[in-house]
Amino acid sequence: MSKAPTIAAVDVGTGVVKAIIVQKEPEEGGFKVLGKAENISSGVRKGVVNDPDKTGKVIQATMAEAKREAGREIDEVYANINGMHIFCLSSKGLISVSRADQEIAQDDIDRVIEAAKTFSLPVNKEILQIFPREFIIDREKGIKNPLGLYGVRLETEIIAVGGFVSYSKNLGQAVLNADLQASDLILDPIATSRAVLTSQEKELGAVVVDLGAGTAGISVYEEGDLLHTSVLPVGTNNIRNDIAIGLRVDIETAEFIKNKFGASILGPKSTKKEKLKLSSGEEISFQKNEIRKIAEPRLEEIFDEVEKELKKISRNRLLPGGAILTGGGAKIPHIVDFVKKRLGLPCRIGVPRRFSPLEDDPSLSTLCGLVLCGMDLEEEEGGRINFKGAFSKIKKIFQVFIP
Repeated sequence: MSKAPTIAAVDVGTGVVKAIIVQKEPEEGGFKVLGKAENISSGVRKGVVNDPDKTGKVIQATMAEAKREAGREIDEVYANINGMHIFCLSSKGLISVSRADQEIAQDDIDRVIEAAKTFSLPVNKEILQIFPREFIIDREKGIKNPLGLYGVRLETEIIAVGGFVSYSKNLGQAVLNADLQASDLILDPIATSRAVLTSQEKELGAVVVDLGAGTAGISVYEEGDLLHTSVLPVGTNNIRNDIAIGLRVDIETAEFIKNKFGASILGPKSTKKEKLKLSSGEEISFQKNEIRKIAEPRLEEIFDEVEKELKKISRNRLLPGGAILTGGGAKIPHIVDFVKKRLGLPCRIGVPRRFSPLEDDPSLSTLCGLVLCGMDLEEEEGGRINFKGAFSKIKKIFQVFIP
């Protein structure tokens, strides 16, 4: 009896590098986690790999742990590309249907998407993924899949997401330095959304906010398709840094305080004093309210920036599917009520589904989303667009790194 296929993914984060190896369970419709590991990240700043050698060593060590636990030898992984260099733009294309009987064929769909990709970019920028928003046949709008329909003129509107070429190369090189091949590099906000969004939320209109250590990734969906994505250069490390400055403690102590007294950041006001003995032997004392006064303004700033992104596309306070908050920052107590008030939207914590026993951890959403996107890509193999899938792939990015 042959074993079910396995798939591996690596989440290269600012604070932590995580790896997972899973096996698909067709009968249960989920995934069995064979191996998982994580290590402190190195060579990554604000989601961007700036030292491929250091990052490669961490990826290699993390994957080695996951492979030992899984008892499998893996040489290909899906990895996430992140950072504020990621940009999003819309474009339109128009062609005449080629067949004499005016039936729209796959070749027509490919050509109209190519026509929509005829915008100019600086030489140091590249398009990473393309998402068709809609097709228009003879001015009839709102068509999701025109294959087999009839018309004379075919138009499309796409969302193109791209980034800085050097950062893509750095990530690809880090994976190669870990003695691995990148099956594909997938946009971080897209992978995260794939793991936590329901089809109903995507249809109604929703925003996913992935609050990580160094960045906050945003992706907005409406009518089942991507509408906008962006990465903000702020995360929970900013809260830690503010605590370090405000309480005049070192970074390690500030991280400990952020985690131990996280309930004070957005919880009820309290003048209770806490005492903490430092590694140096010095003892410090502070009121819980001090943590709130330091950290809450930083969270307000982060979600004000999220609100600005929604205003850019005229969707602020207008997304019935609400805000889905995920990433390590989603573990901050009381943050759901805070986001509801700040964004004026329904809010819930987004966790990966169908990955037993990982369903309760929002910090693993990107990692699990990479697996799901990888599965989508493998099912779409052959280059045809799956209009019901999470996205359509336009190229295998990793190929540019192979000599």
